[in-house]
Amino acid sequence: MFRTISLALISGLLLSAAWPVNGFPFLLFFSFFPLLLMEEKLQKHKSVFAHSFLAFLVWNALTTFWIVHATWFGVVMALLINSLLMASAFTLFSWIKSRLGSKRGWWAFVCVWLSFEFLHFNWDLSWPWLALGNVFAAYPSLVQWYEYTGVLGGSLWVLIANVLTYRAWHSRQFVGLALWMLVPMGASFLLMPTLSETDTVNVVVVQPNIDPYGEKFGSITADEQLEKLLALANEKVDSTTDYLIGPETALTGGLWENDFEQSSLIKRLQNYLQEYPQLKIIIGASTYKLFEEGEELSETVRHHKGANRYYDAYNTALQLDTSGVQLYHKSKLVPGVEMIPFAPVLKYFKWLSVNLGGVSGSLGSQEERSVFRSEQGQVAPIICYESIYGEYVLDYVRAGADLLTIITNDGWWKDTPGYRQHLAYASLRAIETRRAIARSANTGTSAFIDPLGNITQPTAWWQPAIIQQELPLYKGFTFYTIYGNYIGRLAAFIAAILFFYGIAKREL
Repeated sequence: MFRTISLALISGLLLSAAWPVNGFPFLLFFSFFPLLLMEEKLQKHKSVFAHSFLAFLVWNALTTFWIVHATWFGVVMALLINSLLMASAFTLFSWIKSRLGSKRGWWAFVCVWLSFEFLHFNWDLSWPWLALGNVFAAYPSLVQWYEYTGVLGGSLWVLIANVLTYRAWHSRQFVGLALWMLVPMGASFLLMPTLSETDTVNVVVVQPNIDPYGEKFGSITADEQLEKLLALANEKVDSTTDYLIGPETALTGGLWENDFEQSSLIKRLQNYLQEYPQLKIIIGASTYKLFEEGEELSETVRHHKGANRYYDAYNTALQLDTSGVQLYHKSKLVPGVEMIPFAPVLKYFKWLSVNLGGVSGSLGSQEERSVFRSEQGQVAPIICYESIYGEYVLDYVRAGADLLTIITNDGWWKDTPGYRQHLAYASLRAIETRRAIARSANTGTSAFIDPLGNITQPTAWWQPAIIQQELPLYKGFTFYTIYGNYIGRLAAFIAAILFFYGIAKREL
């Protein structure tokens, strides 16, 4: 018992020690090895589940503890649910292995885990923060081939390395393991493209640094916050600036989309544009939309008691220029904060949703990705949490985006690895799509990222900042942009075959 518990704890610690941004990612090639030894020694699936749950709880706690700064309830639920799901995936592999033998069992280990990660990108309890392929986010030069595979290609690399480690331990033959680890690294340097000359745009990014706890939704008015942002912008914006990027929910207080022209915030931005008529302003806002009489209501509709009308609330990105306003509603929403998972079943528990200021509960969303269009470029308005979803971001590129922007507010997590991990993950989106990124964060870190995933001009934490850079506009699709998470779909198909084969064999 002590030995198997020790193996589980070692796996949890190795997984944690590998994680960005200060971890050593190559540890992940061996992190599951102690768990595989543990699984070999345990006979009962209940024991496999309990031991693996311990390992994954350690990993989740040491890498995502920073959620606690926003909510104790949220961090407890995130740690428990994610650990339970991971332990379930590992136990399913163990069950298939016991039914079909080791050879098919290793296929199950790889495919079941990839299926779990694929599911975690696509369902209501989505939380892919710890997808194994994210571990290389701080080392983009090693994974330039993500333009062909996406993050799940990195997960596949890691999982097979752990299988080869286990087999090498028993056979004492380490050549295959060494080649499996080294060849993709070498291929990454060979596949690194030479960026060609292309059109560019002059982009200014503002980091206003407004405290999300004490100022943003309390002691500073929405007009004062906007004036602070524009005062910073004046340090860099001039007649050559094409885009000014502000962070998520920079415009607070609630803007009614039916009546934008009456908002003092919109009027102020329009006045600012009169000074710089070539400028496009991309900025985040909390908005509302009032439904007209007879208009079809959304599933997230709310009742306005005073007017006896229905409305929706949104986390919105706006692009303002002299021709008008374009908008996009954030649609990859944070479970438990911006949306109630499995709403038809759990809608009566919306009082459990976490209030991080502004609008909480189930927000409205939209079916398609919107791209902000102008003569200068086609820009993707990616909002916060959406940036950790590789396949989701592809839809902006498929819609024509030649530049990515990420607007976010990472101040909720305070000075922890959370906001640094979030920035590092954005590098993977640049590689997958071969698009440059401009990232504006309310409280850090704002930065620019080139199409190779290299971060430039990162701003300091908890400091007002403004940065400017010429960014390239690239067109064309990568292999991953065309085919998306094909690795996850194929793995899910194989895992399902192995699962049903295991059931059929048991019955026989």
